[in-house]
Amino acid sequence: MRIHITGASGSGCTTLAEVLARHLGFRHLDSDTYYWVPTSPPFQLKRPSAVRLDRLASDMHSSTDVVLSGSIVGWGPQVEDAFDFIVFLYLPAHIRVSRLRQRELDKYGLVDEAFLEWAGLYDQGPPEGRSLAKHNAWLALRHCPVLRLERDESVQARLGQILPTIAKLSSRCSPNGTN
Repeated sequence: MRIHITGASGSGCTTLAEVLARHLGFRHLDSDTYYWVPTSPPFQLKRPSAVRLDRLASDMHSSTDVVLSGSIVGWGPQVEDAFDFIVFLYLPAHIRVSRLRQRELDKYGLVDEAFLEWAGLYDQGPPEGRSLAKHNAWLALRHCPVLRLERDESVQARLGQILPTIAKLSSRCSPNGTN
C-alpha cells in the first residue's frame, strides 16, 4: 500500500507520516529529500525535476508499503497517481507559521523570515510552490480515496481517523478480502 500525507508546510505532514509509517511497519519517504540537494545551510539548491522524479519513483516502486510526506504536485503521473490513499492536512496560517518558526529555531538556531512569509501565503496562493488552490485542484484529480483533516489535533487523534480507512483499503486489496 502506498499512502501520501500532504498539505501546507507546518501542518504536520512529516511528523504524521513518520509515526504512521512506524506504526504500520512501512517505509517513510519525504519529498524534501528528493526536492533539495543536501547543503549547509539546507534548502538552498533544488534538484533537477527529472532527477527527483526518477529517484522518488525508484524508491516508491522498490518498496511494497510506503508513506510519503510532503508535496509532489506537478512532479509527474508516475508518482502522483501511485497512491492507494491520500491524507490532506490543513491548519490555519497562524498555527502553521508558529510551528515553523519554532521548528526553525529548534533545528537551525535561526529563522528564515522569507520562508515563513512564503509559508504564510499558502491560503492566498504564493507565486511559487504550494498553495491551497493548487492542492485542492491536484486532489480533485486523484483516483484514490482522500481524507481531509482540517483541525489542530494530536498525532494520535489523526491516526485514529486514518487507520480505519487503511484497514478497509487493506482488506479490499488482500487475497482474503471481499473484492
